[in-house]
Amino acid sequence: MEPNPSSAGPALPREHLHQQIAELYAQRFHARPAWVVSAPGRVNIIGEHTDYNDGYVFPAAINRYIAVAAAPRHDRMVHAYSENLHSGFRAPLDRLDPSRSPAWGAYLKGVASLLEQSGVTLPGVNLLIQGTIPRGAGLSSSAALEVAVAHALLAAAGTSREPLEVITIAQRAEHEFAGVQCGIMDQFVAVQARAGHGLLLDCRSLEFEHIELPTEMLVLVIDSGVRRTLHASEYNERREECARAVSELARRQPGMTSLRDILPEELSEVISHLDATLARRVRHVVTENARVLRAADALRRRDPQSLGSLLYGSHMSLRSDYEVSCPELDALVDICAECDCVLGARMTGAGFGGSVVCLATEQGAREITERVEVEYPARAGKTATAHVCSVEDGVITRGI
Repeated sequence: MEPNPSSAGPALPREHLHQQIAELYAQRFHARPAWVVSAPGRVNIIGEHTDYNDGYVFPAAINRYIAVAAAPRHDRMVHAYSENLHSGFRAPLDRLDPSRSPAWGAYLKGVASLLEQSGVTLPGVNLLIQGTIPRGAGLSSSAALEVAVAHALLAAAGTSREPLEVITIAQRAEHEFAGVQCGIMDQFVAVQARAGHGLLLDCRSLEFEHIELPTEMLVLVIDSGVRRTLHASEYNERREECARAVSELARRQPGMTSLRDILPEELSEVISHLDATLARRVRHVVTENARVLRAADALRRRDPQSLGSLLYGSHMSLRSDYEVSCPELDALVDICAECDCVLGARMTGAGFGGSVVCLATEQGAREITERVEVEYPARAGKTATAHVCSVEDGVITRGI
C-alpha cells in the first residue's frame, strides 16, 4: 500500500514525534501548526487475507507512526510536504487530481475528496507529514497516513465524524485513489486500537473486542528487507481468486456471499468442487478464520503457548495454500522457530516481502535479534532488522 511519505525513521516516543513535527512545520510554513495528529502502523498478529473475505483478524497498533501537523489557510489550496521524502505538492481542493505527482499524494487527495463528498466543507490547509513506519514492510503505513490526514482535515474544518465513517473513507481512498482493494482491518485498527491489547475484529459485522496481551510477551517485528509495491503485485489477484471461488460455490450453495460462509467442517466437501488453485485459497481463508478465533480464546485463557503454535500454522498456510510468502520470510520464521524462547512467528501483512511478527520472552527477543543479524544474511543474502514494538493506542489529535 505504498508509496507514502514516511520512512524507516527512529522509533521516537509519540510525544517526542509530535514536538518534532510541530517544530519542523514552523520552520517550513513560518507559523506554528494548529494541530498535530498521529496514527499508528499495525502488526497483524494473526488473521491474514481474511479481512476482505468478511472474516476475522487480530491486529495490534505499534509504536511506529505517521504524524501530520496542520493549520488552515485562507484559501481553498492544499499545501502538503513530506519531511521524509523531501517532496510536496500544491493543489486546489476543487481539482484534486490523484494522477499528478507525487505518488503519495493520491492517498491524501483521496481522503480530502471523499470527506467533501460526505458533506464536510474543507478549508485550505497546510500539511507537514513525517513518519517512522518503514515503507514496504507490511506495517500498513498507508492506512496510518489516510487516518492521520482525515483527522487533520476534520480538525481544520472544525468538525468530527464517527470513527466508522472515518475508517470507511480511509478505506475508500485506498480503493478508489490508490488502486488497492484492501480490506477494512488496517484503517480500523489505526482508529480503534487500545494500548496493551490486540483487537479481535469481525470484518463482516464490524463488531470488535479488545483482548489484553500478556505483559511478559514481547512483540518483535522483523523487517525482511524485501520490498513490494501492492498496486503492482498479486494482492488484487488473490482477491479476485477468492471472489471467483465464491461465484462458483454460490451456484451450489445459493445465498453464499463470501468465504466466511464456509464452516471448517464443510471445507473438504466444498473445495472438492474447485480447481486446485482455488481450493488452496479457500482452505487458507477458512482455516485462518478458525485460527484467529482459537488465538483469541487462548489469550482469554492466558495460554500464550497455544497462541504461538497457531502463528506457525498460519505461516504454513500462507506459504503453501495462499502462496504469498517468499524465501526470505520463510527463513526468518525458521530462525524464530529454532529458538526455544520464541512462542511463535509468521509473516505479517499482505506478503510478497515485508515483515515477520515474532512473539517471544525478553530473553527470546534478545536471542532472535542476535541470530537474525548473524544467520539471516547467510540464508537469504540480505540483512534484516528486528524491532521490539510496544502496543499502542490508535489515532490521537492534539491541539498546539
